[in-house]
Amino acid sequence: MQTAAQAWLDRAATDARAASGVLARADAATRNTALRAAATAMRAASEAIVAANAIDLAAFDGSAAFRDRLALTPSRVAAMAQGLDDIADLPDPLARVLADWTRPNGLRIRRIASPIGVIGMIYESRPNVGADAAGLCLKSANAVILRGGSDSIHSARVINAAIAVGLAAAGLPAGCVQIPPETGREYVAEMLKAAGKIDLIVPRGGRGLVERVQSEARIPVLSHATGMCHTYVHAAADPAMARAIVANAKMRRTGVCGSTETLLIDAAIAPELLPAIVADLRALGCDFRAGPRARAIVPDLTPAQPGDFDTEWLGPTLNIAVVDDLSHALRHIRRHGSEHTEAIVTGDARAAESFLAGIDSAVGLWNASTQFCDGGEFGFGAEIGIATGRVHARGPVGVEQLTSFRYIVTGTGQVRP
Repeated sequence: MQTAAQAWLDRAATDARAASGVLARADAATRNTALRAAATAMRAASEAIVAANAIDLAAFDGSAAFRDRLALTPSRVAAMAQGLDDIADLPDPLARVLADWTRPNGLRIRRIASPIGVIGMIYESRPNVGADAAGLCLKSANAVILRGGSDSIHSARVINAAIAVGLAAAGLPAGCVQIPPETGREYVAEMLKAAGKIDLIVPRGGRGLVERVQSEARIPVLSHATGMCHTYVHAAADPAMARAIVANAKMRRTGVCGSTETLLIDAAIAPELLPAIVADLRALGCDFRAGPRARAIVPDLTPAQPGDFDTEWLGPTLNIAVVDDLSHALRHIRRHGSEHTEAIVTGDARAAESFLAGIDSAVGLWNASTQFCDGGEFGFGAEIGIATGRVHARGPVGVEQLTSFRYIVTGTGQVRP
């Protein structure tokens, strides 16, 4: 006999598959109408969303960093709604001809962008992720099943109700965007084994969630590793620029995956510049875990313990290591990084080029904060996550990354000899 979770997933997947067919046939104007109507409904429901979020916050007993990820304010709700409008403004990702050629026998072959189909999204804490994922999937004509964390369930329900208003306004089926009725882990288990029902699973959350999905899923997974992001201050860095970038990269929002967790600084400039960087960050409430060479310059820094340079703090704590040169910095990143985002601050273009060529990370920045690793900042409107794998998509995942492709072949009566 089926469990409640199994029965729900069967119905939801059937509805999602039918809805994905409707979306694939819908024109861009219809999909954009749904997005804009959902944005309008979300603005109208701002007070209800914040009130539902207050219930989630009242029951939450986690860290301050995760509380910040969970919290919704009127300005954050407005940003979610604006994100839907921004997604609607993007070019239609399905209107792209990726390649077009003609064979010697006269056959014309076109590779065209197409939806993936049904996407399962499993995420933790941040309720805005559900709105972003729904918007990106609608724009790319994918149906989506969203399973948020139990700590954001009340927020998720009200946000999803606003999305449903948008779907109805555009005449699209409710099966385009669905959430489970409960937050039990059995719903995750059913999604992970839904081969043939869900085409792609996207986990977004902590290491435990991502590792569970990667180990248990029977369908393809588009996932990201931890955000062990580094900012490397090269010997040729402008000191004022370096101080501003490091402060922003660490402290703008410490709970996001693009927050810098480790500062690397060249030994040639560390004696003069590192004390100023530490003073800047301390004034912003930052704590530190420092290697011995950094502590020789700023003795009151907390000594780094084994594992600190592999820890994604997601809070106001920064690892610091003094390095000999660029190659030493690259060795440190290869040893401790998660191939997410790395930045170099330098006025030496050749050094920057060597650094960017030497990292394996999904995103590399030169003279800019790691916190720019974000779909909105990349012009994607929003993101479904930051992909750090090496297949299909890397970096912020927007509408283009939520498409696959197929071939259209046009002939004039050719038969194969």
